[in-house]
Amino acid sequence: MQWTSRQTAMAEQGYIASDDLAMAVHLALSLGRPLLLEGAAGVGKTEIARVLAAICETQLIRLQCYEGLDAAQAIYEWNYQRQLLTIRAAAEDGETGRSVEQRIFSEEFLLERPLLKAIRQPKAPVLLIDEIDRADEEFEAYLLEVLSEFQISIPELGTLTATSRPMVILTANGTRDLSDALRRRCLYAHVEYPDRETELAILKARCPEIEAALAGQIIGFVQSLRKEDLEKKPGIAEMLDFSAALMGLGIADLTQDPVLLQASLVTLLKTETDRGNISTEIAQRLAGQAA
Repeated sequence: MQWTSRQTAMAEQGYIASDDLAMAVHLALSLGRPLLLEGAAGVGKTEIARVLAAICETQLIRLQCYEGLDAAQAIYEWNYQRQLLTIRAAAEDGETGRSVEQRIFSEEFLLERPLLKAIRQPKAPVLLIDEIDRADEEFEAYLLEVLSEFQISIPELGTLTATSRPMVILTANGTRDLSDALRRRCLYAHVEYPDRETELAILKARCPEIEAALAGQIIGFVQSLRKEDLEKKPGIAEMLDFSAALMGLGIADLTQDPVLLQASLVTLLKTETDRGNISTEIAQRLAGQAA
């Protein structure tokens, strides 16, 4: 598949990708390399993985990273409660020793977590490693081993090699610097907030029934709002929520009802400080500029 075809397929799924991003996705798939997507929260990095899974008609497996993430939560763990019950039942039946140990450390008692699950699918899934920069550096180093070999060693079972190599998407919001080793392992794309034309196309793709005039006002308002001094700038998902809220309230023009416009900002502003900073007067000013 050519990169332009992938771009078209992404658009059909409601994701309007820039030429550079479509090319990065295409090359990652063609070369079988992980793709690292970096950018501010809300620019659509995670959505790329969902769209890619839909295009490839495969499963999306997500690993949400956070501080303190370890192998038991990311790779596998044993079903300890079931193992204990089995040991007790075996003891009551007079069974002990190695036969019990072999039974409780078998596939039957193995709990797959995202990384192990991803390499054991019959059809290559999309593996989303979300917000890798929130995980510890130690976990990042272990992840490099998994991404290099696509195999996982379990002491009790041996080495499990990938049934199929997953398509890997990593996202990062810039919480901390990522290692040079991880960056070298991946292809890279920086995802920016979309320009006006692109964001307008996204809105029309997701809300085809919206009036053109209102759509233009919404994009102008949201993009101006992002230039204000905010703790959390509204992303694409928030823009779509804002659009749905306005349509549900029957608003056809952002300047027609200041009270309803201010009330609808709950979809865009996600902290108390930001709600306080964007007064009715400021909202009306931005709406007037967008009209």
